Amino acid sequence: MSAVVIRAKGPSGDFGPLRAEFDLPGGFGPDALAEAGAVAGDPAEFGGREDATGLPLVTIDPPGAKDLDQALLVERTGHGFRVHYAIADVAAFVAPGGVLDRVARGRGQTLYLPDGNVALHPPELSEGAASLLPGQVRPAVLWTIDTAAGGEPAAVRVRRALVRSREQFDYDTVQAAFDAGTPHPSVAALPELGRARRELAIARGAVELALPEQEVSATPDGGWALTRRPRNDIDAWNAEISLLTGMSAAAIMLEAGVGVLRTLPEADADAVEWLRRSARALGIDWPPGTTLSRLLAGLDPSRPEALALYSDTTRLLRGAGYTAFDGGPPELRSHAGIGGPYAHVTAPIRRLVDRFGTEVCLAVTAGRPVPDWVRKALPTLPELMSASDALAAKVERAYVDQVEAWMLAERIGEEFGAVVLRSEENRAEVLLDEPAVIARTAGGNLPEGERVTVRLTAVDVAARKVTFERA
Repeated sequence: MSAVVIRAKGPSGDFGPLRAEFDLPGGFGPDALAEAGAVAGDPAEFGGREDATGLPLVTIDPPGAKDLDQALLVERTGHGFRVHYAIADVAAFVAPGGVLDRVARGRGQTLYLPDGNVALHPPELSEGAASLLPGQVRPAVLWTIDTAAGGEPAAVRVRRALVRSREQFDYDTVQAAFDAGTPHPSVAALPELGRARRELAIARGAVELALPEQEVSATPDGGWALTRRPRNDIDAWNAEISLLTGMSAAAIMLEAGVGVLRTLPEADADAVEWLRRSARALGIDWPPGTTLSRLLAGLDPSRPEALALYSDTTRLLRGAGYTAFDGGPPELRSHAGIGGPYAHVTAPIRRLVDRFGTEVCLAVTAGRPVPDWVRKALPTLPELMSASDALAAKVERAYVDQVEAWMLAERIGEEFGAVVLRSEENRAEVLLDEPAVIARTAGGNLPEGERVTVRLTAVDVAARKVTFERA
């Protein structure tokens, strides 16, 4: 992992203009705060729930996270695995049609910026009463999924419960414990199940791109760190538990003929053929009969040509959205990137749609009618979530671009080693070796998947734009 730290000097370290540009809310109004304070009561008030506080659940989140949506326990059984997955029960705090509900529908999801989040729910709930913080009794929606030895789900239960997380971990800490041979007992079986689920994902055609993530974080000395963070095994295995739950939720909704799915159409034949030509140009062997999923899984993510093919593959994953239905399953019911039907139900603190999908699953599995407030909301959710997703993507790209511009402002004329991720007629996209910058170069026809040297020719800090050319 590489990191470059810049010092925030005056306005160069201020994300306020970016927040103003996107008209991001600065906080919550008095009505929302009053409603949050009124419902953030004693967990003992949430009666009629299964007492699951004896389960040794743990959370795995980024360092310092307080809005904890999920806690898990993975156990081996005589026939496979049992997953207990507790999800924050946001609906226990947010009354349909209330102030918090209206505010959440307007926001759609939590936006993450380096200098602080724009939360979906007030911190009294998102970082307090609803969050699955360690050592605290919390209301939750508890999924229990039994699988066969190969990871296929065999039985699924979902119900409201009281839970108490034992520990709060981050990804690197859990990875280090596994590397040292001392995993926490609650996740000791996670690698075996995670690998089995990954193999099932490849078999059904899921597309997994091992592109490194750019992360911006504050440093103790008042600067910003820009880091290129590759996914480790724990990231992948933990994600498989969320995917297992989301696919189970989608199966419940489709059988009942009511719900909301996360969907992505299959890429057309021309797009796949274009990707085959790209692989051939990169020197990557794509044998006949080998699926894209299997090909990608076999690549070494440290190789430049693999990074370039991952980047090209993103073109096949465009058009993701949400599909709501009531009265029968929809025509589009699958997510091409996952290789099957999938629904968002595991992050209700941070994402609006999860609260509604969860309520559908609770009602259906209990043999109760889906609440009217949920059914009325379903047709509105795709548009709300699509708008929110678009805003989140723009904000993330903008703050990363801003930090890149701050960092490179005094380095005009310098040369950098880079990998060409994508090349077009008049421009190319490159990944610098150091610092962790993804940038566009002037001029095209650069060799994708090859190493090049580029020169920084211009930086416009106000426009968050850096310009390179091939050296």
